[in-house]
Amino acid sequence: MKHLPRVLIVEDEPAIAELIQVNLKHGGFSPVVAYDSVAAQRELDAVLPDVILLDWMLPGQSGLSLARHWRKQPRTKSIPILMLTARGDEPDKVAGLDAGADDYITKPFSTQELLARIRAVLRRHAPEAVSDSVTVGGLTLDAATHRIAHQGQELRLGPTEFKLLHYLMKHAERVHSRSTLLDKVWGDHVFIEERTVDVHVKRLREALGAAGPMVETVRGAGYRLTAVAAPKTAAAAPAGK
Repeated sequence: MKHLPRVLIVEDEPAIAELIQVNLKHGGFSPVVAYDSVAAQRELDAVLPDVILLDWMLPGQSGLSLARHWRKQPRTKSIPILMLTARGDEPDKVAGLDAGADDYITKPFSTQELLARIRAVLRRHAPEAVSDSVTVGGLTLDAATHRIAHQGQELRLGPTEFKLLHYLMKHAERVHSRSTLLDKVWGDHVFIEERTVDVHVKRLREALGAAGPMVETVRGAGYRLTAVAAPKTAAAAPAGK
């Protein structure tokens, strides 16, 4: 039997939740509805979904707070989260991404846009059939085993950050614009905004720890990955001193 992607819908308005549930069923998904944070956590404890549709405004614990919590838990940190929000302002969108959401969709939205966004986020999190490895400076990435190490110490990255780092390492020392990274790492769909790249670069730097400075911001141009520069030697003493 074909696996239908399981979608956890966390939405407190029954009419909206039911509408999303029906459309997802027709779209080839297996939806489950939770009306608050307690029910959502209960569903997650029982069976992990392939993606979470998370409403921003929930009774009790907000969607923003839930996203932050799930991103900190080893069992749920890699599940794609798509936030449903009536907040269309950029600061609110950025807050959702910073909280750990992979994407967001502003109400009201069309069924086709919702389905396309879910498919897009699932594509980005799907494992790639690649078997190469690459080393830049003290940073090594093995795509076959999905492992990353810096100076022999293993690092843990989320799926999107892994793909972003893989691309940057394969094209080290070159500057890549945000639009290029969206195309090469996220794919050529039209829904993701360039600000998303900045959020994932921030996450990547944090996950890399001491190797974070290797991901450089090139002002007005984009990002590049470079080997960490050697420490500067002490300046020579002035002649005659």
